[in-house]
Amino acid sequence: MLPPESTGSYMSDWNLASVFESVSDAVGDRDALVQGDTRRSWRSFDERAARFAAALGALGVEPDSKVALYLYNGSEFLECMYGTLKARAVHVNVNYRYLADELEYLLDNADAEVLVFHGSLAEQVAAVRDRLPRLRAVVQVDDGTAPLDGALAYEVLLTDHEPMPRIERSGDDQWFLYTGGTTGMPKGVMWRIADLFGVLAETMYGPFGQEVPDRAEDAGMVAARVVEAGRAPVHLPASPLMHGTGVMSSTQALFLGGSVVTLQGRRFDADELWRTVERERVTQLAIVGDAFAKPMVRALEEAEARHQPYDLSSLGLIISSGVIWSAPVKAALQARQPMLLLDSLGSSEGVGFAASLSGPGQEVPTARFRVGAHAKVLTEDGREVQPGSGEQGMLALGGFLPSGYYKDPDKSASTFRVFDGVRYSVPGDWALVEEDETITLLGRGSVCINSGGEKIYPEEVEEALKRDPAVADCLAVGVPDERFGEVVTAVVAAEPGASIDAERLKDTGPELARFKRPRHVVVVEEIPRGPNGKADYAWARRTATERVGTPGS
Repeated sequence: MLPPESTGSYMSDWNLASVFESVSDAVGDRDALVQGDTRRSWRSFDERAARFAAALGALGVEPDSKVALYLYNGSEFLECMYGTLKARAVHVNVNYRYLADELEYLLDNADAEVLVFHGSLAEQVAAVRDRLPRLRAVVQVDDGTAPLDGALAYEVLLTDHEPMPRIERSGDDQWFLYTGGTTGMPKGVMWRIADLFGVLAETMYGPFGQEVPDRAEDAGMVAARVVEAGRAPVHLPASPLMHGTGVMSSTQALFLGGSVVTLQGRRFDADELWRTVERERVTQLAIVGDAFAKPMVRALEEAEARHQPYDLSSLGLIISSGVIWSAPVKAALQARQPMLLLDSLGSSEGVGFAASLSGPGQEVPTARFRVGAHAKVLTEDGREVQPGSGEQGMLALGGFLPSGYYKDPDKSASTFRVFDGVRYSVPGDWALVEEDETITLLGRGSVCINSGGEKIYPEEVEEALKRDPAVADCLAVGVPDERFGEVVTAVVAAEPGASIDAERLKDTGPELARFKRPRHVVVVEEIPRGPNGKADYAWARRTATERVGTPGS
């Protein structure tokens, strides 16, 4: 059972690797990992991870050593994460979009000793490896590109090492999740593994009719019951495994004896997604809001126009986190398949801030959430915001939390704060509490626009603009203004074949106060987003400032 909320920690023997081992022993012949024609059973998944763990030991990796994964989605990512945890080393995620300087910063900040990378990323690895004295080895996963001189070949490394024997582990072992956030350099969020398990377990077992097992070694027994009942999830993370939504939802599916199916393409292709759902009978997806869902709907419409609709009958759940998932897009998905849509508000600094769950026929307003069981909306001085008061507050999450940011005590203290004796994660998301106790998300304080002393949060402007049928994507930023300090500027990309009516967008609907409406509209061909769907507000601000001109124009 879960511990009392006040403890904020889980049983000391819980470790993700130990859970996976128990599941493997119970359901060894089932598929664990699928990518294209490659299928790994649970038994193979466990063995390959154990071989990688043995190879790490031979390279001098010890408990608490850092192993960085600079990988696209695929079976190797999860094998390496599992093997790292088997060896009691620390998983470090690396954004595969990073170029040399960003890669060097993260690996140095993380004290990485081993880097695993896909061959197509070799140019960046070659540029930085000699600048990182702690780096013992670089390991190349073959993706058809030429071998990097001096890199160890992943498959050869597995073949050359017998599986590491199983060992006792601690729930105090660590798991790092690096986040770029909206501003600043990447920061390593430190999770105690038992706390990570605790936060995932709270929402993992109940929907499948199971109790959280008392011991890690009992996890396989629970997974076997889920499998026997025919309910083991087939999970497809369309979002990157190197970000929290993708890897955490995949980990939950694996705990239940499920399978994780990854796409083969390096760029999101909605048709590949739907073909894979159809072929593998996928039961649940992880996406990132409209950045993924809009192309998904478009692909469904085009398939229907060809009289070749995709078979979605296996799909029962879509999970999203990170960016706006608008109500019309949700409705378009549910019109084609009765399923649950879980719009989760979380961050690297905590899971379960708020959520919006809609079933067939249930329309939930865009960006309207209910706070999680351990979350509150607090003012700067720690008062809880009252429903319907109109007062803005910060989302604050208690319960199972990270221990802080790696090597950054000041940032840790500013994000993980104590109010009335309770420790909360407060990453800076602002919200209003409505009379019905739902919350309306306003945005992250670090990208707040200050116009004439009024605070304007980008998400509420973006939500209004995205209701225009011509708008495919948009970001709202502040540009310098002689009179108001900043004015709202919308950077907008059009739907294919559509054109943007800038004047209409400037007079966006009545739900926005006039000072929140965009003074300028900048039309671009595409809004660049990270592979996790997150916005690049720095790019948008630069683009808007260059295009709008001098202050006061």
